[in-house]
Amino acid sequence: MAAPMENNMSELRETALTSKAWPFEEARRILKRYAKGAPEKGYVLFETGYGPSGLPHIGTFGEVARTTMIKRAFEVISDIPTKLICFSDDLDGMRKVPGNVPNAESLHDHLQKPLTSVPDPFGTHDSFGHHNNAMLRRFLDTFGFEYEFYSATEFYGSGQFDEILKRACERYDEIMEVMLKSLREERRQTYSIFLPIHPETGRVLYVPMKKVDAENHSITFDDEDGKEWTLPVTGGNVKLQWKPDFGARWAALEVDFEMYGKDHSTNTPIYDKICRILGWRAPEHFTYELFLDENGQKISKTSGNGVSIDEWLTYASSESLAYFMYQKPKTAKRMHFDVIPKAMDEYHQQLRAYHGQDLKGQLNNPVWHIHGGDVPESKMVVPFSMLLNLASVASAHDKETLWGFIRRYAPDATPQTHPDLDAAAGFAVKYYEDFVEPQKVFRAPSDAERAALEEFRGKLASWDGETTGEALQGIVFEVGREHFGKENMRDWFKALYEVLLGASQGPRFGGFVALYGVEETVALIDKALAGELV
Repeated sequence: MAAPMENNMSELRETALTSKAWPFEEARRILKRYAKGAPEKGYVLFETGYGPSGLPHIGTFGEVARTTMIKRAFEVISDIPTKLICFSDDLDGMRKVPGNVPNAESLHDHLQKPLTSVPDPFGTHDSFGHHNNAMLRRFLDTFGFEYEFYSATEFYGSGQFDEILKRACERYDEIMEVMLKSLREERRQTYSIFLPIHPETGRVLYVPMKKVDAENHSITFDDEDGKEWTLPVTGGNVKLQWKPDFGARWAALEVDFEMYGKDHSTNTPIYDKICRILGWRAPEHFTYELFLDENGQKISKTSGNGVSIDEWLTYASSESLAYFMYQKPKTAKRMHFDVIPKAMDEYHQQLRAYHGQDLKGQLNNPVWHIHGGDVPESKMVVPFSMLLNLASVASAHDKETLWGFIRRYAPDATPQTHPDLDAAAGFAVKYYEDFVEPQKVFRAPSDAERAALEEFRGKLASWDGETTGEALQGIVFEVGREHFGKENMRDWFKALYEVLLGASQGPRFGGFVALYGVEETVALIDKALAGELV
């Protein structure tokens, strides 16, 4: 019984080894690291980092989702075990008080303290860092990511980082040489890779070193009040500046792969050199392009432009977001609310295509990577864009209104048998209320458009054929060709959308008529011709 599975796995691996899907291309790069055998640690380590100064955001989702896709691809082409670590930099000092937390004024006395030493303004966890870490873990668990969580506070404090910190002390001058080349002259005068944590105030200090003792693995410095201190670099008494920390963490954990945004790309040689100085081969990297808002500006947490993770999930499924993340990660993409319906429909188009594809096609299909090869069937018998137009025409404020039309169009469909369609109906109503309804602008038809609409109305009113989308689309084309000619069919479709739907673009209109209803469409045209929609 095992042989067919072995054969299937063999074919899967053979096909994956030549697949042009970017997760497989990245997985093959990682595999080359261990062409001579598995790593001594026994697994290939994938890492993704998180700065817990704020709540998880859409970039966090993108990093973990894409890293997971590469990890899954690697597991197809190699038998070497894998591990994904999500590392929280929660020992960082709080540089400013976030504006979006309760009791913000209570945090001012804790500036520059590690986030895990700052009281939790929400009052639910041991610290602000612990609160944000819990939010991160809940966030990752919601999406079903498989990972191990690491806290920088625990990593430094428990001694897990001690050997690398000692090595950094012993090779201080070599690491400083790397760092100083990247700094402006004024910063060079006071820079140190070590940031002491003040024994009395608990604050993370940015102070120059008076002495770095490679033999005793300690540092000596003056605090802001001029008092001299000598501290061991071990046991959580110091942390590393963020660039050295990047490379040192790679060396300490023996990281094999990490991805990050293009804004880190200029620092990659620094991270790599420090990692090598500390005794580990630099990992493979994947630099992704940043997301842009609708105006082409970089999305920023502080400015709040673009789309947040919660906003996307208000209007569409998490799978559609994963699909958006899969697409061309090395190309800058505009991420605003208008891309959501397109992502929903394209995701389901790929689902429908998947089960009819050969293995090569399936491995190149984004849904294989979204679902790790366990790809469900799409139950979306109505495209999301069509649901949006239906919600608009029906002025729907609850999904049951849409189900009234859906049941007639697809009698076998129910919310229970088609849960993805049911969820999409709810998303469509919410999207309509927030984006479509406020923007709806109907116009009166021109004389030529009126003549075409009158003929279209007459043909629909007398239609006794099949009420399928294809059959009704034939009427749409027939009227359009007669009144606008083949070369100007776009003008006909634009008239249908703007006059009947109050939108600049819309669905395949025959399918819309089939869903909305022939009689209902006739009544809609009558309203438009009578000027009741304008």
